[in-house]
Amino acid sequence: MSRKNKGDIESGGGINGDQLYPMMMESPQLRWAFIRKVYVILSIQLLLTVAVAAVVVFVHPISHFLLKTKAGLPVFIVILILPFLFLCPLFAYHKRHPWNFLLLGLFTISIAFAVGLSCAFTKGRIILEAAILTSVVVIGLTLYTFWAVKRGHDFNFLGPFLLGSILVLCVFAFIQICFPLGKLSLMIYGGLASIIFCGYIIYDTDNLIKRFNYDEYIWAAVSLYLDIVNLFLAMLGVLRAADS
Repeated sequence: MSRKNKGDIESGGGINGDQLYPMMMESPQLRWAFIRKVYVILSIQLLLTVAVAAVVVFVHPISHFLLKTKAGLPVFIVILILPFLFLCPLFAYHKRHPWNFLLLGLFTISIAFAVGLSCAFTKGRIILEAAILTSVVVIGLTLYTFWAVKRGHDFNFLGPFLLGSILVLCVFAFIQICFPLGKLSLMIYGGLASIIFCGYIIYDTDNLIKRFNYDEYIWAAVSLYLDIVNLFLAMLGVLRAADS
């Protein structure tokens, strides 16, 4: 083996400028290929979500049947439960092709229906504002995370805090359902959820760069997809409460 090739292997398959973070032990080319694959899958998920949600919003009989009729109520409840039903087998089979892609498609469509129903009776201006804010925040936090990781920052410490925050958010939502506290509480809930899912975008992007295995591309895409969708719904809730 030549000295040049040996140096290439020891440097992780590329020059130091190609490394995503200091002391990177794996090949930067392989990690970049994995990151690109995840973002391609994520982009397809978001496009599919927009398409399905747009159908639900603009084809009024769908939303009217699900939200305004007694016969549609059981179907509406099933649609809300479906993402959780698909998430469990998706986690179990996220490394097994082609089941992982099939379950991912079903999971994404079920989430898209829920997003569409959330937007069905919301003003178009508010939906557009929430979408723009979400896009700006996601792009900004993603670029920041890549920049910070490149300079040696690690965001793995956020995991326990974010988990605790999600538990608080779930209890807050349960209290809100049982004892509605009004518009102000909805705005507070949406604001807290927005902050929490901003943290999750940084945390999951950090994991994407450093910790996800190459065969975990489906679960990496699902993690970022849920962060983005939940951030959008949280901002939609804040803007809708402020406008009412």
